[in-house]
Amino acid sequence: MIIRPRRLRRTAAIREMVRETSLSQKDLIAPLFVKYGLKEKEPVSSMPGQYRFSVDAIVNEAKELWALGIPAVILFGLPDKKDATGSRSWADDGIVQRAVSAIKENLPEMAVITDVCLCEYTDHGHCGVIVNGEVDNDATLELLVRQAISHSRAGADIVAPSDMMDGRIAAVRKALDSEDFTNVGILSYAVKYASAFYGPFRDAAESTPLFGDRKSYQMDPSNALEALKEAQLDMDEGADMIMVKPALPYLDIIRRVREISMLPLAAYNVSGEYAMVKAAEQKGWIDGKKVMMEMLLSVKRAGADLILTYFAKEAAQVLSGKEG
Repeated sequence: MIIRPRRLRRTAAIREMVRETSLSQKDLIAPLFVKYGLKEKEPVSSMPGQYRFSVDAIVNEAKELWALGIPAVILFGLPDKKDATGSRSWADDGIVQRAVSAIKENLPEMAVITDVCLCEYTDHGHCGVIVNGEVDNDATLELLVRQAISHSRAGADIVAPSDMMDGRIAAVRKALDSEDFTNVGILSYAVKYASAFYGPFRDAAESTPLFGDRKSYQMDPSNALEALKEAQLDMDEGADMIMVKPALPYLDIIRRVREISMLPLAAYNVSGEYAMVKAAEQKGWIDGKKVMMEMLLSVKRAGADLILTYFAKEAAQVLSGKEG
């Protein structure tokens, strides 16, 4: 007897009927950059199709995303000024705080997530306070707490610490609860590698470190067991959701974290992954849409429940049949 798996690949209807993994708009979270200005939609040169939005423009973008079935956005801010401690990150009139309030006023049902980190706000570009030439873990925690509280006060549904300081999830959870923000969730960048794939993001967010690198606090790409440790620590400290970042070079990590966690698991399909596809598409070397959909499906197949991706809008257009 010859076993013939091809029987279940014969027609589109049969393939769809037995398909193991599916992708929908509800799986996508759109990262958005917000800046000061009015009616501004400034292109990011290293990320074709991505923009830095003013607050009024980001509301319009959020409306378009919501209409396509995308349930959530995550916001990254470009402040009006920077300093050594990133003080504009926790100002109640800060750029992310303004954007959160505006989106929630116009789209109260959309889930608004905010990135909690100092790198976009510090004049040195690092994710924490510099003491004696190094990022001071515990001094940074105090400032991250202020930022998370400020975002929550503005109306954020979920705060997402991305700094990789030890103990940050416990510190933020304790502070949120003590300030009566018990309903604000925490999406932890639990497993964040010191990756070369972040370059276009740092261009978009103007957050490249002025000295050194982030290898003393972001994870070594060689390590897998450490990822499980980091994920477990953040779960124990009170994270509501956890994330692996980047996605494609770390599909094995997504799978391993999935096996130990019952929390919703997100993966960040980062800027470098996006930019490579766009560059190859512009050269005519690949079918960009097909590669995009295959990439996103692979992240779901590895075990992610949610995908933060710059492809969110384009993928949702494909999935909904509304592509231009």
